[in-house]
Amino acid sequence: MAPPLLLDLTHTSHTRARTGIQRVARALRRELGANAAAVCFDPYEGAWRALEGWEERNLAADEPANGRGEKWPLAARLRGGLRRWRRRPSRIGALQGAGSGGVVVPEIFSPAAAAALADLFSASSGPRVAVFHDAIALQFPEFSPRSAVARFPGYLRQLLAFDGIAANSADSRDSLLGYWRWLGVAKTPAVEVIPLGLDPAPPAPPAPAPAASPPVPTVLCVGSIEGRKNHAALLDACEILWARGVSFRLRLVGLANTETGAGALERLARLQAAGRPVAYDGPVGDGALEAAYGECAFTVYPSLAEGFGLPVAESLARGRPCICSFRGALGEIARGGGCLALGGPGAPEIAAAVGRLLGSPAELSELAAAARGRRFASWSDYAGQLAGWMATL
Repeated sequence: MAPPLLLDLTHTSHTRARTGIQRVARALRRELGANAAAVCFDPYEGAWRALEGWEERNLAADEPANGRGEKWPLAARLRGGLRRWRRRPSRIGALQGAGSGGVVVPEIFSPAAAAALADLFSASSGPRVAVFHDAIALQFPEFSPRSAVARFPGYLRQLLAFDGIAANSADSRDSLLGYWRWLGVAKTPAVEVIPLGLDPAPPAPPAPAPAASPPVPTVLCVGSIEGRKNHAALLDACEILWARGVSFRLRLVGLANTETGAGALERLARLQAAGRPVAYDGPVGDGALEAAYGECAFTVYPSLAEGFGLPVAESLARGRPCICSFRGALGEIARGGGCLALGGPGAPEIAAAVGRLLGSPAELSELAAAARGRRFASWSDYAGQLAGWMATL
């Protein structure tokens, strides 16, 4: 059996959000199981500690959150503050030996947690590895929350304290190494591309009996409503098609970021008020998400930039073609088959691609067959590859 790891879940254990980072962190917790001791930095205690029962329940819960921020019950804050007031010795000693195989940090850690990383590292004799998702806050600051833009330069420098960085894609790896070169860093941690895993797709349901009239097709878009995901252009594209008389329904699923997604939410409200067939489900649980994939004709993911692109891979794994960019990390997934390339990020290009698939059942069927032929790693594969690479550091 591999030596045990320390798994930092500081943010994910205090939110029920289902963003990409939280899904990676939860998957690692599930797949590493008894081989990982989950820990967090308690800002009220000012120390690292093992997760408590209420935090483990947050990780296991399926109910999605309407926000991505951390939530600490008053009782937990008081307990941490009392321990700090009593000036108890740091509880890092209790973690000694629990992570002899190393430390894994799958989240973007806060400045407070970064200042205490040396304490966490001291609890393990093994390698220290961080998962790197993307540098989008620096590449597209105009589409990113102000807090993320301000935090990212310091975060990328603090990653230099690790022994290894597991990048989600070649594009993410190159952006990180490029930033370090720009800083003039001579010696960097090892950076390995380890693509993310997926939850297994459920068995395909039996084909329904032919309907008297064909149903109106549903186009699905899964992803947080935020600036870089480009929902505003998608909604404008759909309005172009509806104005031409094209019949289809648009369904959006994902958590809304009111800071960078406000423009898309306003467009959505206007279209709904005008009676256009567009539905927004907000964040949903795993069962509802599977049902949404099962009911759609195809998906569209108009994002400008990604560190990986889980919704594209999930769509393909469920036999649903996806319209997306073929650049960057999305291109690394899309070029394997089952996707239609966007000619550009604007509404006319998105409208052309969506209209093309709606009007060409033969092409849609061909892409669906290619999607069904794709094979993706599971989360178990991902956790095993990550642990195996750590052992080489």
